[in-house]
Order: sequence, then C-alpha cells, then structure tokens
Amino acid sequence: MSFTVIIPARYASTRLPAKPLADIGGVPMVIRVMQRASQSGAGRVCVATDDIRVFELVREHGGEVLMTRADHVSGSDRLEEVARQLELPAEHIIVNVQGDEPLIPPAVIDQVAANLAGHADYGMATLCEPIESRAELFNPDIVKVVADERGRALYFSRAPIPWHRDGFAEQSEDLPLGQWWRHIGIYAYRAGFLHRFVGWPPARIELTESLEQLRAMANGIAIHVAPAAEPVPGGVDTPEDLARMRALFG
Repeated sequence: MSFTVIIPARYASTRLPAKPLADIGGVPMVIRVMQRASQSGAGRVCVATDDIRVFELVREHGGEVLMTRADHVSGSDRLEEVARQLELPAEHIIVNVQGDEPLIPPAVIDQVAANLAGHADYGMATLCEPIESRAELFNPDIVKVVADERGRALYFSRAPIPWHRDGFAEQSEDLPLGQWWRHIGIYAYRAGFLHRFVGWPPARIELTESLEQLRAMANGIAIHVAPAAEPVPGGVDTPEDLARMRALFG
C-alpha cells in the first residue's frame, strides 16, 4: 500500500496565531508533526501552507512543502489543491494529519490508511477513542461518533450521543466503557473523492454542527471508523494546550 501524508499548516489561527511556528522543546510544532509523519509508512510527507514563513521553515528542515491559496475555507480544500499540484492518481490514498498534532503516533497514520485501502466501498476512513468521563462526553469541543457493527459511521455530533435516557438522569459521573466514542481528527481519503468533495456545497447538517465530515455523509458517502491502535494525545488549539505540550518536552 502506498499513501501520501499531507499536513495542512495554516499560519493564521484565531486562538493561537502563528501556531505552526510555535516552539515546542526547541523544535517548531509543524516540524514535530512532520517528523512524526515521516516515521509512518507513508511514501511521501508534504506540508501544505499559505504562508512563506512556514514554507521556508519546512524547507530549512529538509521537508517537502507546497504553497496553497490563502482563502481556503477548510483543510480539505487545502488538501485537494495539493492533490492537484502533485497530480496524484484518483485511487491514491491521502492521509490528512493535522498540523497541530506534535504527538501523533505514526501507527495510527498507517492504521487509517490501511483501513481505507481495505474498504473499497468507503469514501473516507477515520479513528476514534473511548470517552471515559462525563465531562468529556458533555463537552461540545469533543466530537462524538456512533458507528454500526461494521465500522460504518452513523453520525458525528458535538452532542453526547447516544443519549443514555435513564443513566444521564441519575447524574452519575461513571460511564460504562465502550458506549461512547470520541472522534479523532485524522482522515484518509482517495484523491478522486477529494476532488468531488470540494465541489459539493456545505450540507445543512454540516453547518449546524460545524463538522465538515457530515457533508460526505449527507451525500451518501460511507465513512469507516475504528478504535485507534494507540492512544492519541490531544492537539494544540489554545495557549493552555501549548503550555501543556511544552511541559511534556520540558
């Protein structure tokens, strides 16, 4: 199996400006992500950015990087532009690794690519982890996913799904494991699917939840979901997240 990792690294961030360049233990964050991705089985790792500072930094560290338009609405749009620039074949698998995941395990990158390769009738593949606390379950910033017995996603939501009608009424802090799953924001696509996806208008349910993957589901695309092969540490979205990450690399 051959696949390409693309790392979207947008310079502007509402909560954390210049995030790709943030220093973590003496290494810029985007470089740490690139190094992790390079330890996977990907045949190619490419950073996609809209900023010359990120472009030059990746080049200085010996990485492959492409400039993209600055007006992309989402990471998927940026990936699709890179797929066109690289002239990737329609069946070629692309793994979207977020540029703010400096601890992403290489094993889960391989896993999500293999899962898509093994399911020709699915348009996308992604991963999940068990939710172990009530605080996580009711946090709208943590996306929940429900899948069927074959690993086909039924729905993604910021709401606590499935709703435990009797259990939630008891206000218990304990949650039975295996019932609720946190979506991990890593995706595998085929290049041909990406070209179609960006041409579809945002779905009504996508706009309601602010979850782009719901556009695929609204258009009848099957999304494969599996528990991650290794725990996936949280990414860096806020100054508090950055401080936590820096402490780990102390």
